[in-house]
Amino acid sequence: MDVIVDTISFGGKCLYYFLEAFTFKIIPPKRKDVAGEIVLITGGGSGLGRQLAIHFATLRAIIVLWDINEEGNKETCRLIKEMSNVKVFAYTCDCSKRQEVYQVAAQVREEVGNVTILINNAGIVTGKNFLDIPDDMIEKSFAVNALSHFWTYKAFLPAMIEANHGHLVCISSLAGTIGLNGLSDYCATKFAAFGFAESLFFELDLIKKTNIKTTIICPFLINTGMFDGCVSKYPLLLPILEPKYVAQKIIDAILQEKVYCTLPKSASFILYLKQIMAPKMTVAMVKYLGGETIMASFKGRMKPNTLPPETEEKHQ
Repeated sequence: MDVIVDTISFGGKCLYYFLEAFTFKIIPPKRKDVAGEIVLITGGGSGLGRQLAIHFATLRAIIVLWDINEEGNKETCRLIKEMSNVKVFAYTCDCSKRQEVYQVAAQVREEVGNVTILINNAGIVTGKNFLDIPDDMIEKSFAVNALSHFWTYKAFLPAMIEANHGHLVCISSLAGTIGLNGLSDYCATKFAAFGFAESLFFELDLIKKTNIKTTIICPFLINTGMFDGCVSKYPLLLPILEPKYVAQKIIDAILQEKVYCTLPKSASFILYLKQIMAPKMTVAMVKYLGGETIMASFKGRMKPNTLPPETEEKHQ
C-alpha cells in the first residue's frame, strides 16, 4: 500500500515540476536582485573570475576577490573601481590550502560580512597524458579543482544555513561530464566538483534549506589562456568560448536560479547522446568531435617565477 501511495505522490510531483519547467521555458522566472549581496569569487584575479566580478559589480553586489596572484587581484579591483562605486575587497589566498582558506575566510567575515554568493572558479590544468603527469601535480589538481570547494563551503555555508539564504556556484566543466584525452586529472577533479555540488543541492533540499540555491556550470574550453593552443575541430558546433560570453551566461543562470548550465547549448545534446549510446558509439562520437586531438597543441599559460613548466596554475 505504501508503494502505491508513494508512486502516486511521486507521479503527481513529476507532473507538477514538468509543467513548472515547461512554463519557465516560455515565461522565464523573474531575475533575482543581487544588489548588496556579498559575492566571493575564487580565481578573481584574471580570466573568467575577473569577468564575473565586473558583471556582478554592474549589479551593485559587494565583491570579494580571492586569488593566489596578488597583482592580478589588484588589477581586477582597479578595473571595478574605475567603472563604479561598488565595494570591492581583494585577498591573496591559495585555495588549495585548507588552513589558509579558513584563515582568510575568517578575515572576510570580520572585515566584509557573511558571504551570500560563493563562486568556486579557481582551477588548474596540466594537459598531459596520465602516465606523464607527476604525482605531485595530480595531488595539486585535486587540491585546487576539487578539495578547495570543500574548504570554502565549510567556511561559508554555515552562515548561509543559519540565515537560509545564499547561493553556491560551482564552475565545473564539460570535462566534468565526459572524459577527454590528455585531461585525465582535470576531468577527474571536475567530475568530483560536479558531484560534490550536486550532492549538496540534494542535501540542502532534504534539510529544507531551499532558499540556498545551487548552480553548476559546465562550459567547454574558455579562451582565457588556460587552454592556450587547443583548437576545436568543429568551432561552429563546439566553439572555444569567450570569457565575457561565459560570464554573462553564468550571471543569467545565477539570477534565474538555474541548477545546471552547460555551454554552449550544443554540448547539452552531446551529453544526452552519451547517456543513450553504446560505449563504442560514444568513443566514435568523441573522436569525430576532435576529443582525441584537442590537447595535441596545448601550451597553457606560463608565468615566470610561479610554477614549473609541467603545469599551468591559473584560474578559469
